[in-house]
Amino acid sequence: MKLLAVSDVHLGHAANRQAFARISSRPEDWLILAGDVAERYADLEFAFATVVPRFRQVLWVPGNHELWTRPSGDETERGQARYERLVALCRSYGVLTPEDPYPVVAFRDGAIRIVPLFLLYDYSFRPDHIPIERAVEWARESGIVCTDELLLHADPFPGRAEWCHARCDSSEARLQQCQDGVPAIFINHFPLRQDLVQLPRIPRFSIWCGTRRTEDWHVRFNASVVVSGHLHIRSTKYRDGVRFEEVSFGYPRQHPDVETIDGFVREVWPGPSAAAIGSTERTYPFPRSP
Repeated sequence: MKLLAVSDVHLGHAANRQAFARISSRPEDWLILAGDVAERYADLEFAFATVVPRFRQVLWVPGNHELWTRPSGDETERGQARYERLVALCRSYGVLTPEDPYPVVAFRDGAIRIVPLFLLYDYSFRPDHIPIERAVEWARESGIVCTDELLLHADPFPGRAEWCHARCDSSEARLQQCQDGVPAIFINHFPLRQDLVQLPRIPRFSIWCGTRRTEDWHVRFNASVVVSGHLHIRSTKYRDGVRFEEVSFGYPRQHPDVETIDGFVREVWPGPSAAAIGSTERTYPFPRSP
């Protein structure tokens, strides 16, 4: 049995939907969907209907796109209410979420605790000299504004940063109850460390990519692997001996002519050792179908 992961499949795009529909069946393995699966409930239902019968267990964490509420259309829930509807949809398919107990699973190399997280961001991934009240303006000066500023609402919280802090508080409290020596696999759509957010073309997009509050969680809470997406830069990196896996699929323009998502579904546990990879960091090219 293995733990596999992929994120950012963006099923609103027809080419991605077709590639996702061709995912191979792995009935002995678990599959992580690490956020940005889709923006509409119907597309999420399609995702779950596709993969739940093909895998032993499916886990999901929300990305920012799942939390968007468009000004027109029949999906009117905002913020926490939208998230709760997404969790209910997952449960109707037997998909595990950040609201469920963290399962401890016996893999061939021993027991591992699987920790789905929903932590958001608080604009703290920015230079120290930029005050938080200027963070969005600072990003806009480089021509960057995330669509979240228009579509990702934080109701009933005052803003996304406050929602992020509430999520960090509750998740940290839960993790403090798991200090029993069992190693963990963390799953969060957004990277847990600022130094993992390396975006050469749009560096100031970093403010929408996580929170400094989680910089040391991989050490404090005994993580062996941390899984994330969001960056659309597939990689394996190491920090403090912990493996960090970015497992994005991405938009069709980033992988033209790919017929199946199989080449993007990464084994994260047991996964490769640092020696097997050959270096402490690796960025993966987008595979193409033959």
